[in-house]
Amino acid sequence: MNAPFAKMNGIGNRITVLDMRGAETRLNAAQARALAEDPRTEFDQLMVIESPRTAGTDAFMTIFNTDGSLAGACGNGTRCVALVLNRESGRDALKLETSADLLDVRVENADAITVDMGEPRFGWADIPLAIPFEDTTAIDLSFGPVDAPILSRPSAASIGNPHVIYWVDDVAAIDLGRIGPILEHDPIFPERANISIAEVTSDRSITLRVWERGAGLTLACGTAACATAVSAARLGKTGRTVDVRLPGGVLNIEWRPDNHIWMTGAAEFEHEGVIRLGDDIRIEVAPDTVARRA
Repeated sequence: MNAPFAKMNGIGNRITVLDMRGAETRLNAAQARALAEDPRTEFDQLMVIESPRTAGTDAFMTIFNTDGSLAGACGNGTRCVALVLNRESGRDALKLETSADLLDVRVENADAITVDMGEPRFGWADIPLAIPFEDTTAIDLSFGPVDAPILSRPSAASIGNPHVIYWVDDVAAIDLGRIGPILEHDPIFPERANISIAEVTSDRSITLRVWERGAGLTLACGTAACATAVSAARLGKTGRTVDVRLPGGVLNIEWRPDNHIWMTGAAEFEHEGVIRLGDDIRIEVAPDTVARRA
């Protein structure tokens, strides 16, 4: 079958959107890994758009990480999918579904797409953690020498995916590329985890770097930004509305009184084309779409 695709980014988070609505087959992990390895379709997350499964929704999204594993949520990828569907239908209000949640999205323009990321989960079994912790604002998980740890007592939360956030004085001083994969696979995380280091710069601003489960270092991670914002508010480090500054750009996160997290940020088209899925994979890029902004 031939499936349209769009190579995009959400403030630097590499996203490929693959439209498989109406297809009789499903993409598998091996095919996802093959697409991740091709420079024309390489991604941090692959957002596969499928036909709606729930009445009243616009589409179902299956989300693959670079290594072929599945994710329950991707905020930057959801904005990219919303921009694709908005261009197709002209509708600025959409409802999308993942394996973890139903997501309401509003598209003002390509620079201002807002996603209701749902409600955070803080219970140790919901994150999940392998060890019970009554208080997940600061769990017992250090990295480095026992008497002088480099990182210690992170906050933990789930935003469809498991996250831990270490609070540091300078995010640039931490070698997250070395530390991230070790902590991602720590036995305390039965489903692995996204590892973040966060520097609170004011009561409305946080600087963040992220090691993404199944993807590695990334320029941006929407669910990590959400997990960090709500964890900072729980600890009294910030208010409930903050700008989270990632290497790729800024996301505005608002933790509303109804417990829902609203994330606003940009999405951008890079190029588009068609992927032929069969015994082999063939990718064709439409030349006139290269580096064309929506």
